[in-house]
Amino acid sequence: MGVSKKEIALHVSESIGEISVLITEPDDIQAVLVLAHGAGAGMRHRFLESLSAALAEHSIGCVRFNFPYMENGKKRPDPPAIAEKTVEKVLGFAHELHPRLPLVAGGKSFGGRMTSQRLAKECPAFVKGIVFYGFPLHPSGKPSTDRAAHLSGIHIPMLFLQGTRDTLAEMVLMERVCSGLATASLKKFEGADHSFNQGKTNNIPVLAQMTEEWVRNCSI
Repeated sequence: MGVSKKEIALHVSESIGEISVLITEPDDIQAVLVLAHGAGAGMRHRFLESLSAALAEHSIGCVRFNFPYMENGKKRPDPPAIAEKTVEKVLGFAHELHPRLPLVAGGKSFGGRMTSQRLAKECPAFVKGIVFYGFPLHPSGKPSTDRAAHLSGIHIPMLFLQGTRDTLAEMVLMERVCSGLATASLKKFEGADHSFNQGKTNNIPVLAQMTEEWVRNCSI
């Protein structure tokens, strides 16, 4: 099976400017995932590279992108208004790219949270679900569920993939949050941290498989 990759520049708005977008498309593409990066690394981070490759083996194409701060070489993440506007623009672009395929949104940590914050305000009908690769429920050492308050405004399926040793999401709190959301599913990775590191275990193939199974159900 072949996989094509291409990178483009996408205009977000006059005030925000352009960002880089990286598109991965397997020959037998069956669905599209818009995959946002975490706060500390851009769209080419090895985790996202490996995950995109593994998802391609399951016939899922990925549309990755840089948030404006990362595009401009800054370390401080964009304010929510800018990050959410960027998510909105990329989702629309991905839908135009493959209008007949199921499209799901998601991201790693910060990227997933910015995506869900945008979709809690307005969710286009073409977005079939959201997948979180490590939802950042709270800062390390400061347990709280405040960051999850907006999730109650989302009515499409949500998949939370979480390590049980994730210091940004105490599992007891994640379980409480997900049990209160009618459309949420929580999948635990025993012993894994926020980056899904777990000794010598490679969790990427399992993350991809779980994503594919969930996307299939979202598309029914």
